[in-house]
Amino acid sequence: MRPRLWKVLRKYAIILGIGLAYWLFTIWTGWGIPCLFYKITGFQCPACGISRMLSSLLRLDLVAAFHYHPLLLVTLPILLFCLIYPDVRYVLRGDRAIGWVNVLLWVEIALLLVFGVVRNLSVI
Repeated sequence: MRPRLWKVLRKYAIILGIGLAYWLFTIWTGWGIPCLFYKITGFQCPACGISRMLSSLLRLDLVAAFHYHPLLLVTLPILLFCLIYPDVRYVLRGDRAIGWVNVLLWVEIALLLVFGVVRNLSVI
């Protein structure tokens, strides 16, 4: 169990480190990753606003976070559970096979796609 735990903790440390470095970079420079879909079409993609939402969450500004990406903010606890639970199961049992978690992730993807279309209807 111990080697699996360190493997999972290392993965999360890398993810959090990259996320923190990106967040600090955007704070210090004001630059972020531009959305090519938005630049080309003028429409927001389903992921537009996620970085700003997460930055607002780090500042504990829930109103701004909801403004930037309301769907993801509401479904974030479920999404985090779906991403973390297989790793917890891996550490405890040695396997990650969770079919229903994959179903929830596909539902989240479908919701994000629908959300991406619906929020652009006001632009048209």
